[in-house]
Amino acid sequence: MRCALIDTNVYIAHWERGLHGQALATIHASYLVRHSAVVLSELRRGARTTTARRTVDQLHRLAPAIWEPLPEDWWEAAKLIRDIGDQQGWETIKRREFQNDALVALTARRHGATVVTGNRRDFGLLARRIPIQTVLL
Repeated sequence: MRCALIDTNVYIAHWERGLHGQALATIHASYLVRHSAVVLSELRRGARTTTARRTVDQLHRLAPAIWEPLPEDWWEAAKLIRDIGDQQGWETIKRREFQNDALVALTARRHGATVVTGNRRDFGLLARRIPIQTVLL
């Protein structure tokens, strides 16, 4: 069965605004959902309420597999960020934000997984440079 990584923005939209419920049910029925260490870190960093902390802790605890970037992913991400950032005229802050998207994409690519995301712009830029599969919500 194919694997998928769900991006941070999808979890947040679902938990905070109740969005993507049917799409997530379809994803869970169609893919083995694996978790990105990068996404879990972003979620934990942003969990400001007790409820949010519990939700993220439970997601981490129940994750059947957590995939993390390898050193070569970090190395390739740096080149992608430099090249795309230069082309787009990004300042340092945007380049830092983009780093996590690049790491998620490269991790997914290594495992042959699909990234489920609402971030059309950044993952669209990445898809022009590296072969990744995305489901855009």
